[in-house]
Amino acid sequence: MTQQLIAHVRKNEDNVWDIPHDLIKHLTETAELAAKFAKPFNSSEWAYALGFAHDTGKSTDEWQDYLKNKSGYGYDEDAHLEEKGKIDHSSPSAKIVELLYSGFHGRLLAYCISGHHAGLPDWDTGDQKSLNYRLQQKQTAANAKLIAQEICDQIIACKPQNLPWDFESQSLDLSLWARMLFSCLVDADFLSTEYYMTPKDVNTRGGYASMTQLLERFNTFMAKKKANSPKNDINTLRETVLANSREAGKKGDSGIYSLTVPTGGGKTLSSLAFGLEHAVANNLSRIIYVIPYTSIIEQNADVFRDVLGSENVIEHHSNLDPDEISTKARLAAENWDAPIIVTTTVQFFESLFAVKTSRCRKLHNICNSVVVFDEAQLAPLEHLSPILNTVNLLTTHYKTTFVISTATQPVWESRKGFEGLPSGAVKEIIQDMPALFNGLKRVHVNYPNDYKTPVSWESLADELSQFDQVLCIVPTRKSCCDLHRLLPPDFYHLSALMCGQHRSDVIGEIRTKLKNKQKVRVISTNLVEAGVDIDFPVVYKALAGMDSIAQAAGRCNREGELSGMGELHIFIPPQTPPPGALRKAAETTAILLKTGQHSPLELDTYESFFSQVISKANTLDKADVVKYLTPDNELAMQFRTAAKNFKIIEDNQQHSIIVPYGNGLELIENLKKIGPERWLMRKLQRYTVSIYEHNFNHLRAKGRIIEVYPEIFTCIDSDYDSKTGLKVDDEPYNSDKLIV
Repeated sequence: MTQQLIAHVRKNEDNVWDIPHDLIKHLTETAELAAKFAKPFNSSEWAYALGFAHDTGKSTDEWQDYLKNKSGYGYDEDAHLEEKGKIDHSSPSAKIVELLYSGFHGRLLAYCISGHHAGLPDWDTGDQKSLNYRLQQKQTAANAKLIAQEICDQIIACKPQNLPWDFESQSLDLSLWARMLFSCLVDADFLSTEYYMTPKDVNTRGGYASMTQLLERFNTFMAKKKANSPKNDINTLRETVLANSREAGKKGDSGIYSLTVPTGGGKTLSSLAFGLEHAVANNLSRIIYVIPYTSIIEQNADVFRDVLGSENVIEHHSNLDPDEISTKARLAAENWDAPIIVTTTVQFFESLFAVKTSRCRKLHNICNSVVVFDEAQLAPLEHLSPILNTVNLLTTHYKTTFVISTATQPVWESRKGFEGLPSGAVKEIIQDMPALFNGLKRVHVNYPNDYKTPVSWESLADELSQFDQVLCIVPTRKSCCDLHRLLPPDFYHLSALMCGQHRSDVIGEIRTKLKNKQKVRVISTNLVEAGVDIDFPVVYKALAGMDSIAQAAGRCNREGELSGMGELHIFIPPQTPPPGALRKAAETTAILLKTGQHSPLELDTYESFFSQVISKANTLDKADVVKYLTPDNELAMQFRTAAKNFKIIEDNQQHSIIVPYGNGLELIENLKKIGPERWLMRKLQRYTVSIYEHNFNHLRAKGRIIEVYPEIFTCIDSDYDSKTGLKVDDEPYNSDKLIV
């Protein structure tokens, strides 16, 4: 080469051009970083080849001229620069690899290289974004032939030789490996570019405590906690759970574990104990908590920060306030390189099937980790097949340990008619589960006399009004509003018609009153069931899935402070659950309870319950992920289509409305003035409510919803109630995708 090839250019703080980022240096940096990231799954040579080849299309004269023209680098300030459209460098980079490597090697790496900006493509869906279309374009081939010979020689020299393992032909094995390699490439590319473009961020990353240091902090915290805790039966049982978790963590190899602990048994800290001990014993890099609801995330993350130090704990979910996020935490959320990550079920599993670079960048850091799948029974049944397939692959090939953590263990091992996790793959952490469940029984269950005859809201309201402290959990937010209207004004309302900040404020008030033994009465949807730390002497629960009833029982006499047992009342609500999974779960529960041989608080109930629920499911792969991501002889995989279809929360029938609750009103005014700045939209996440499309259309037609910015809506002030949230006239009860 007669002249330097450039990857990036930038001006310094004095507005003077710095030395450009050399292309060969960028390719080498990216290759070395990607190889390092892929080491835990024995794929360093593949990741190195990807990293070195990914930007080779930038070596053509056309692209070098484009970079200089677009940036102005090398031109006088007064020079007239010709406007040029964006020049594709990823397609020629993918094409040259396919030409030089051919066959399997070239095709697999071409997926990753072609998508390192726009995201992983489909092989062929008949549009111009597909990999097949892009590789066949004459201009792509012509530009590939213009790539510098020196670079081509180095691509040939780093061709990978060995596959890391024998791939299963009829599973997600190969597509997951491709996505992991893609993650290594994307993160390495971002970091190499960041080193040059924003070097100050480089010094902000990292610097976390080691797993050994975190375990020492944990031990110190637990010793103090034990010294300050009263000696009673519940704390003795919690110590047993903790000891079992420590022992299993120290002795166990990577794999799949279950942590089956009733509510109030110290599951959160015990799962952390297992994770830290296991990480130290197996030289793992981090612990990732996967949790269904943001309310539980915030609660658990606060616990972890108290124990391990806030600088070592990163939350990654939509409800974060940008004012409370440090630069270091923001950077760590991009690629999950911190030791403790707390995220949502949606974020975790949708990322595993995503194609966008921002979502995939962190995937390689799931390798060499402990993943605690909290309240695992809430995993979406319609996506269970690809989820379990992926869990098994992560534990088999990526040095990842999963902990299925819940009081109501789902039955996920394979059996006749159900292809799940390998038989015998799940190892239980608790050594004597029957003794633990018997010891932690704190609730008496009152069953309906008749499973066919519903109670009326009016009679239920009269019954609830007799208590000073009571929680009633109903199936939908419409039910919640209907019942709340019939009750005295001191009853609290909790549902997703209230924005996240509103719910948090109300839950805080409820906890304070419970702690102070004050009168407090609550009507709620099931958003309070999984992990929300509230403790009532009496709980009413509408008939639902057996696991949901058990979770409701966990809000009753949680700390065992009553002189007797807490009381859980199961009732038949006026409306039947909607068709689909919710109705089938409730019907299965009714069948099991009628026999008198099963209880939602008995350990052996859940094998029967989950087996029947799974057998009744219409599909375990609603998105057809396995079909789209199982390659044929041409290595054809439809990454983009699978990602589009795999949605744990369907958003195409819902609209988000910003509501004028608390600081939301001021933020809405800021939005009107300055538009949707990223920091502002992040703040507004705490002040949004999702509603169904027909509700949205109705309210908008009535002028009760206002478009404050293109495609951004708020409601009029009078339509947000300080007790019940957004006023919706016609809330449906005919969808299986209910918003609670």
